[in-house]
Amino acid sequence: MNSLDESTVETAALSWFEEIAYEVAHAPRLAPGEITTERTSFSDVTLDGRLRDAIARLNPAIPSDARKEALRKVLRHDAPSLVGNNRAFHRMLRDGVPVEYRRDDGSIAGDHVRLVDFDSPDANDWLAVNQFTVIESQNNRRPDIIVFVNGLPLGIIELKIPEDSDKWFAAAYNQIQTYKQEIPSLMHYNEVTVVSDGLEARVGSFTANQEWFKVWRTIEGEFDALATALELETLVRGVFEKRRFLDLIRNFIAFEDDPDSGEVHKLIAGYHQFHAVKAAVDETVRATAKGRTEEVPGRYWAGKMEGGKEGDRRVGVIWHTQGSGKSLSMLFYAGCIIEHPAMQNPTLVFLTDRNDLDDQLFGQFQRCHEIVRQTPMRAESVEHLRKLLNVASGGVVFTTIQKFMPEEKGGKAPELSKRRNIIVIADEAHRSQYDLIDGLARNLRDSLPNASFIGFTGTPIEKTDANTRAIFGDYISIYDIQRAVADKATVPIYYESRVAKLGLNASELPKIDKEFEEITEGEELTRKEKLKTKWAALEALVGNPKRIDLVAADLVKHYERRLEAMEGKAMIVCMSRRICVEVYNAIIKLRPQWASGPNDDDNGKSCVAKVVMTGSAEDGPDWQQHIRNKDKRRKLAARFKTPNDPFKIVIVRDMWLTGFDAPSLSTMYVDKPMRGHALMQAIARVTASFATSPAV
Repeated sequence: MNSLDESTVETAALSWFEEIAYEVAHAPRLAPGEITTERTSFSDVTLDGRLRDAIARLNPAIPSDARKEALRKVLRHDAPSLVGNNRAFHRMLRDGVPVEYRRDDGSIAGDHVRLVDFDSPDANDWLAVNQFTVIESQNNRRPDIIVFVNGLPLGIIELKIPEDSDKWFAAAYNQIQTYKQEIPSLMHYNEVTVVSDGLEARVGSFTANQEWFKVWRTIEGEFDALATALELETLVRGVFEKRRFLDLIRNFIAFEDDPDSGEVHKLIAGYHQFHAVKAAVDETVRATAKGRTEEVPGRYWAGKMEGGKEGDRRVGVIWHTQGSGKSLSMLFYAGCIIEHPAMQNPTLVFLTDRNDLDDQLFGQFQRCHEIVRQTPMRAESVEHLRKLLNVASGGVVFTTIQKFMPEEKGGKAPELSKRRNIIVIADEAHRSQYDLIDGLARNLRDSLPNASFIGFTGTPIEKTDANTRAIFGDYISIYDIQRAVADKATVPIYYESRVAKLGLNASELPKIDKEFEEITEGEELTRKEKLKTKWAALEALVGNPKRIDLVAADLVKHYERRLEAMEGKAMIVCMSRRICVEVYNAIIKLRPQWASGPNDDDNGKSCVAKVVMTGSAEDGPDWQQHIRNKDKRRKLAARFKTPNDPFKIVIVRDMWLTGFDAPSLSTMYVDKPMRGHALMQAIARVTASFATSPAV
C-alpha cells in the first residue's frame, strides 16, 4: 500500500461514494467556461443551480420570491467570524431558512424554507467531486474531495500519501487550517471534515484540534467493520451513507460557547456516541409506549434490551468509560428525544446525586443549549423542582435526587405528574442512592410514577447490583476503557505504587468526627456508627504529621523530576480536608515559593499549589484561605485548565474528581482509599497515577 499515491486513494474513495449511490464528478467538468459548467467563477463554492432546484423542489408551497430570499440568505455571510458564519448556516440547514411573505388575504406569513429533506434522503441531490479548485483573495486551493448535498459543500476530505509515520495526519490537518485562512467561503458551509492517507482516516469539525479528530470504526453500528477494511472505506460508508449523514448533521453536531474564553467550538459525535444514542432513542420509544405500568420491586432481569417489554419504562444503561464524552452523549440523546414525534414534547429530568456533578452536567447543556432547542432549567430547591415538573409538557430539568422529598418527614413524596413522556436520565446510574425499595429513588418513583429511566455511567455495573437493572434495565451500549484508549478518545493510564508508613496519634481522633459526619451523611445510623471507628482510625493514621512530611517530600521530589521529562499539572487527592491543608503546609515548608497568596485565585499570580475545598466560617482561620465560593472555584478551575498558567498543583478531597476535564493534568497522586467507580472517575482525569498505601 505504501506504493500508492494520492490519486489512487482518491479514485478508491470516489468509487466508494458511487457504491452508496452518490453521483461522482471530476471538478474540471464543472469549471467555468466548460460546456457542463455549474460555476460562473472559481470563487463560487456552492453549486447554485442545484441549490436553487432543491429549494424549489422541497418547498413548492412557498412563493417564488420567498424562495429567492432564502437563497440570498444562504449565500450571504454576515457574521464577523468564520465560526459565526458556519453556526448561522448550520442553523438554517437544520431548521430551515426563516422567510416572510404576504398571503392572498394581505396578512404576513412566517415560514421556513427547507434546504434539505431530512426524512427522505433520496429527495436530495448527492454529489462527490474531486480536485475542486477554489480561488479567493488570490489564494488558489484545490481540496481533494468535496461532498455536496443540494449544491452545498457539506463535507471535505483531505488525502495524503500513505506512509508509515503519522506525518500524513499533521500535513492533512495543517492543510485544513490553510483552507480556513485562505478560502474561508468554502468552510462557511462545512459540516464534516475528514483527513486520511487511505489506510487510516479521522473525522472531526473544522474547529477541532488534532486530538479531536477521531477514527470511525463501524458502518451500521452494531459491530466493528472487518479488521481488514481500510479506515477510509469504513468512514465513507459509515458517515456519508445518505440517511446517517443527514442524521449526523441534524442531531449530532453542537456548538459550545466557552464562557471563560469567549471561544466557540463545533462538536461532532464520535461513532460510539452516534450509535449509542440511536439505540437509546429506539429503546426509549419502546419503554414509554402504552403498556404495562405496574412496578416489579426487586425484580432482576439481565440480557439484551431487545427483549425489553413495551411500556416497561426501563430504557437501559449506556456504559461509556470515563473521559470518552459521556456528557456529550447525554446532550445528543436529549436533542434526539425532544425532536422525536413519538415522544410528544417530553420532559427530560437529568438526575445526579451530588451538587458538583449537577453543576458540571448543567454547565455542559448551558454551553450547548441550541441543540435542545430550549433553555435548560436547574432546580434550586425542592419547591422549585416541583414547580418545574408540574407542567403539561416540555422542559429540560436538572436536579439532584435528594430534592425529591416528602412534604413531611417519613411521609410519601407528592405526585408531580402522571405523564408517560417523562424521561429520567441518571448520571452514574449504578450508585447506591438508586434504591427502588425505600431509598431516594422511592421518592422519585412516587413523584413521577409513569416516568421512564435511562442510565449513563462511566464504570461497569457490578454483577451483584440488582437495583440498577431493576430501575434502568441492562446495557444498550458499551464503550470500555480498552476501546477508548485504542481510539485515542482517552489516553493510557500508568500507575505506580508508592509506600508511606502509617503511624497513629490518638490525640487526633476527636478532631476528625465532624469531617466524618459530612462524608457519611447519607448512611444509615447503625452503619454510620460501625464505620466511624474504622474511618477515624484510618484518617488519623494517614494524617499523622510524620507521615505527611514524608509524603510531601516524596511528592515534591517526584513532581520536580517529572517536570524535567514532560510538562503537566498535578492533582493530589487526600482523605480529608484536614489532611489536604496539612499536606499543603508541608509542601510549602519545602518550597515556600509555591505558596498561594491572598486574593490571587484569578489574577494569574505565580502561585504553584492550592487547596480546593468547601467549608464555612466554623472551620477556623487556618482553613479560610482554602475555602471559596462556587464562582471563585470556577475561575480557579479555568486557571488550572490553562496549560501555561503557573497554578500547577491542586490538592483536593473530592472536588474536581468527576466531570473535570483538564488536558494539562498529567499526574494524580492518590493518598486515600478509593475503589470501583470512584477510582475510575478519578484516574480518568489524568494520564498517570501514583498511589500511596491507603489507595492500594
